Amino acid sequence: MASDVLLTFDRFKIDPSSGQLVGESGPISLTPKALSLLEYLAARPGRLVMKTELLDAIWPGVFVADGALKVCIREIRRALGDDAQAPRFIETAHRRGYRFIAGVTQSMPADHALRSAPVQDRIGVMPGPVQYARSGDVNIAYQICGEGPVDLVFVMGWVSHLEYYWKEPSFARFLSRLASFSRLILFDKRGTGLSDPVTQLPTLEQRMDDVRAVLDAVGSRRAVLLGVSEGGPMCSLFAATHPGQTEALIMIGTYARRLRAADYPWAPTREQREAFFKEIVANWGGPVGLVERAPSAAHDPAFREWWASFLRMGASPSAAIALTRMNAEIDVRHILPTIRVPTLVLHRTGDRCLLVEEGRYVASLIPNARFVELPGDDHLPFVGDQDALLDEIERFLAIAHAQADADRVLVTLLCVELERRQQRTRKADDVSALERLRTLVVEQALRFGRSAVHVSDGRVFVVFDGPARAIRCGCAIGAEARRSRTAVRLGLHTGECDMVAGVPRGVVVDIGSGVAALARPGEVLVTRTVVDLVAGSGLRFTDRGMHTLAKGRKGWRVYAVRQG
Repeated sequence: MASDVLLTFDRFKIDPSSGQLVGESGPISLTPKALSLLEYLAARPGRLVMKTELLDAIWPGVFVADGALKVCIREIRRALGDDAQAPRFIETAHRRGYRFIAGVTQSMPADHALRSAPVQDRIGVMPGPVQYARSGDVNIAYQICGEGPVDLVFVMGWVSHLEYYWKEPSFARFLSRLASFSRLILFDKRGTGLSDPVTQLPTLEQRMDDVRAVLDAVGSRRAVLLGVSEGGPMCSLFAATHPGQTEALIMIGTYARRLRAADYPWAPTREQREAFFKEIVANWGGPVGLVERAPSAAHDPAFREWWASFLRMGASPSAAIALTRMNAEIDVRHILPTIRVPTLVLHRTGDRCLLVEEGRYVASLIPNARFVELPGDDHLPFVGDQDALLDEIERFLAIAHAQADADRVLVTLLCVELERRQQRTRKADDVSALERLRTLVVEQALRFGRSAVHVSDGRVFVVFDGPARAIRCGCAIGAEARRSRTAVRLGLHTGECDMVAGVPRGVVVDIGSGVAALARPGEVLVTRTVVDLVAGSGLRFTDRGMHTLAKGRKGWRVYAVRQG
């Protein structure tokens, strides 16, 4: 295939920059296979191309009868106004193949030199050097571009690769525009691109840790988070958990849940997700998923080649499968109403990857969020009319004034209480037992990065900014309590919390206490909200049914953590 060559014949041309057949009146509609067949023949004018060669070229690795060729040839002839009996473009050699008989001029498209030029010549911005921030034991690659008045963290969906962002002119232009009104901070998520590979799936809270590590490395106290697609849920969780570090939240083509449910009918079914996993296994290394994510560029050979390279460089096939499986389990519906920072949700009407209804739903759950629906079918924000998106972002940042209440945050609260029979003792013994429990909890909490422990009403509370760490800490406390022959119950819930002088207040405390009260001695129970936020953590749960956990709040589903 002549991937970079403009083919001109008669009054028509096949333009690789747009992936279209163009006539005197503009683009002419052709199915992808018919366009590929026409391009293959036109790139070999005067030559008889055998049917077997065409089938191998247009349907590689797939058995297709030659009747498919006839269907495509008929479609091409209709588009060109060609006559099979007196052809001007495609001549049929009966039972053998086809020959393109019109004169063809081959030339480089106008943007070829632009694609080949250095990044700074193409977009007027020189990306900063790739640097590394330490997040726990993992090195996170990041890059800074621009010197605007606001820090803007760009979180790409699915996979990423810092250096390959800039190799596609449309992506480079998109980032350059962002950098024109911000200090743009880019990073590769752990397990992707230039960041360290990982042996275990990253959780949403680990990705939050990566963002914080990068913000610390660049000296940013507050930043705007811009999440694309799968980047949206993580940015939502960060904004709810760390409102003091979040200036504003922007999401493009995002979602709240990745699997269909009765009350979320727009997402793919589990069977559809499994089919996509199989496609990744079979076709990774090629332009997987491009038709759904960028239909307007899906037939541009140069863009297809870049997208395939971007995916290969961004993640290995096994990493891509693991990340996609983790994303399939994400559900942040309970988190969205707790976001208190200025929020903009952008979505294109014809988005084929994530339906516009999903963007509307996300915006409807976030207090005072602004939702903007824009025309277009492309999911990737740098494909199609990127200026419409960028104009909305720039306008939003110009008028957004962060009013986040830093004392009201999203937390995961771990509640530990002594088993009730141990509490029916003398008051002095109660105090002593509670103090021993507090000491045990403090020791284990420190192992998991928490130092603030609060004692109230015979219970010990620990506040976490991520649920997976909280669960593992709870399991460790339970194990240590068993070794010391101390019977405890443990419960966790994720929700909004008012922090008053470092002490948690609000309904999250009541729910956490209610969960702990349901637990058996040594058992760790959690709410459904917690389960939804630990996708990819490897933690497993057993459904314990519906319960009333706080006065006036019914219908909480509770799960037991499977230990051992």
